[in-house]
Amino acid sequence: MNFTKTTEQDSNYNHLEKMSVLEVLTNINNEDKKVAFAVEKALPQIEALTHQIVQQLKIGGRLFYIGAGTSGRLGILDASECPPTFGVPHELVLGLIAGGDYAIRKAVEFAEDSKTQGWLDLQEHNITKKDVVVGIAASGTTPYVIAALEKCNENNIITGAISCNKNSPLSNTAQFNIDVIVGPEFVTGSSRMKAGTAQKLVLNMLSTTTMIHLGKIKGNKMVDMQLSNNKLVERGEKMLMSELNINQEKANELLAKFGNVREAILNYTL
Repeated sequence: MNFTKTTEQDSNYNHLEKMSVLEVLTNINNEDKKVAFAVEKALPQIEALTHQIVQQLKIGGRLFYIGAGTSGRLGILDASECPPTFGVPHELVLGLIAGGDYAIRKAVEFAEDSKTQGWLDLQEHNITKKDVVVGIAASGTTPYVIAALEKCNENNIITGAISCNKNSPLSNTAQFNIDVIVGPEFVTGSSRMKAGTAQKLVLNMLSTTTMIHLGKIKGNKMVDMQLSNNKLVERGEKMLMSELNINQEKANELLAKFGNVREAILNYTL
């Protein structure tokens, strides 16, 4: 296997402890600038996986993210933002992490090394052929993730992967792999930095593009968002004021009556 672990290669910088605060910040920022260009190179791969996700969700499937450590947390973050942003059920996009919910806040030793738990975690959610499972691992070598995707492949479940090492074992396991090669980290091996940023950008693209193609956006507005705080109620009011040419009082009345922006627009009568 032609596999180079660029995420583990030595940093392009040395003697970090001798740098001033500004030098450290500037050098981190210079490295971060490379991430969006790395994502751009992976756009064809991102597009291919997105098509699969849209297709499966349209027939009643769900999207699962599965990872360990930072990668698992990023999947959970993206999944947890879908219900309030797009008004979808919490069960539509799910994030799983090695070690369970406890591992969101505190590391669970050796959880990522299990070759059986990933599939068991998916089975707890009654995984089916309609679903899509996206494995997330910066290194592309996490056993918890790879083994779970192998079982998905055996069970004719569509699999995707997000890795920051080209030709990684995870990339070669997934049916639709995304390789975002960001190069060595500023702090050697600290994949929570550029690799984590790259993964978050890709997850944003997957979920947002999918939701747009599922009809969850009107124009450029989140018309199905959950009105779960005052800021979002105010945003909803502004949407209605602009769309329906009404005042704030009327917009507030419509939101209170219909529960969200889309329903208010559909049911509005002069």
